[in-house]
Amino acid sequence: MALRIYISTLSIAIFSLCTSAYDYSANFSYTGSNGPEKWGTLSPDFAACSNGKAQSPVDIAYPDIVMNMELESLDRDYLSTNATLVNNKFNIGVHFQGQVVGDININGKNYSLKQLHWHSPAEHRAHGRVHEAELHLVHLTPDNNGIAVVAVLYNLGDPDPIISQMEDKFVALAKENRAGNKDAQIPIGTFDFEEINARTHSRYYRYVGSLTTPPCKEGVIWNILGKVRTLSKKQLELLKAPLSQEYIHNARPLQPLNGRKIEMYDHYNHRQGI
Repeated sequence: MALRIYISTLSIAIFSLCTSAYDYSANFSYTGSNGPEKWGTLSPDFAACSNGKAQSPVDIAYPDIVMNMELESLDRDYLSTNATLVNNKFNIGVHFQGQVVGDININGKNYSLKQLHWHSPAEHRAHGRVHEAELHLVHLTPDNNGIAVVAVLYNLGDPDPIISQMEDKFVALAKENRAGNKDAQIPIGTFDFEEINARTHSRYYRYVGSLTTPPCKEGVIWNILGKVRTLSKKQLELLKAPLSQEYIHNARPLQPLNGRKIEMYDHYNHRQGI
């Protein structure tokens, strides 16, 4: 049986975009009778999970990729700030409640970073390849009505510096959950964005899709970075350890593009005017 979903006030603001009161009492999971193929039937608020035409995740693959010379570089300069490690029940996340972290600008509109979280295995695919994990950096417009996500894919390899700075916090969160404290929040202290800011985004892929968890709200601007990171096997296990069995594999299946195109920004081609 899926656990009854508890979501903090901050999480509700992020996942519902503060636009309506979704029925977050509805159970959903990644297996069994409440799995992804049934999400749309669990609540009227989740209908888009079944009947939406612009859903996520998708496979980033030719011939659906088109070069868009009008796209701009995905510039960001996040500020190190206090953060909290949280078990969202269906993933592990880092929240920056009430903190000014930084913005990205898309089509002249600012989106502020509010939280980040991981999925394992990765939800998006690259030319059919399944990656080990995926990081989502979730941004909202000032009115909370628009959402943009920067996604990073991971392969197994060297440890990821982002996760390395708080490995002990993952251990503490898992311990609290095993002790029955399902709503535990572990203070991280200062979350250092130096590693994220230092990475150049010479290529990324953009398309309009949806949230990958209920209510599967559409209109989300996805930006999948072309540079694949690595994380260690130990770190992958840390991402899973605090989660209940029905959420350990927390990747929604691929969704059809339904005619959508995936736009590509490539720094070299843009610089050359190709």
